[in-house]
Amino acid sequence: MVSDPAHVLLELLSGGVVGFTLGLIGGGGSILAVPLMVYVVGVSNPHVAIGTSAVSVAVNALAGLVHHARAQTVKWRCAAIFASCGIVGALVGASVGKAVDGRRLLLCFAILMIGVGFLMLRGRHDRGCADAQCNRQNASKVMTFGGLTGLLSGFFGIGGGFLIVPGLIASTHMPILNAVGTSLVAVAAFGLSTAISYMISGYIDWGLAALFIIGGTVGSYAGMRVSRRMAGSSGALTIFFAGVIFCVATYMIWRCEAGG
Repeated sequence: MVSDPAHVLLELLSGGVVGFTLGLIGGGGSILAVPLMVYVVGVSNPHVAIGTSAVSVAVNALAGLVHHARAQTVKWRCAAIFASCGIVGALVGASVGKAVDGRRLLLCFAILMIGVGFLMLRGRHDRGCADAQCNRQNASKVMTFGGLTGLLSGFFGIGGGFLIVPGLIASTHMPILNAVGTSLVAVAAFGLSTAISYMISGYIDWGLAALFIIGGTVGSYAGMRVSRRMAGSSGALTIFFAGVIFCVATYMIWRCEAGG
């Protein structure tokens, strides 16, 4: 990996973008981290990009979680149920994902992103219930969403926040700001589970991961502050997130089809 100052700065800035997105919407970290590593930083092996992004996203999610916990936007019981069920799924998904061709994996990833983006836009005006909790009535639903999200998270090598946030909203009807904060527990857990699997296979660039983490820690704090300001605007966070998904997915599909 090139280590000149300009390239190091590029890696730090890329990590900052990832951290900002995690702090802002609780997801999108790996949506951005993987293509940033492949197409901007220049990581040639998609599996190395996936494994390295899993490490950096997990640590940056923990940094964002600290900020959201201080703002009391985390529903810890829901986070524990969702994350515990998703860890098993993430480990299984990561094992399967490593056996799939890297270019095809990125293409499938982009197509999934577009589908989730449209689903999020459909519910953008639903403010949710501020008192929503995980209880006996919805526990099985939360566990199901957690397991499936973990499976997809591990398969695509993503933190999973862009799936966790809508999953938490669908299973508990909590407001998006609470879903954002709560999702970071599962994002960190899924990312660490995936990272361990890829680390065993030697698919992590630790120097690049460190730079992404440094940049991401600063970005996550800025993102959390912006998310609190946007929370009062109906659908603003959801629309922003969906827009990021569509732009990045379109670019990834174009690069895959062009053989880049």
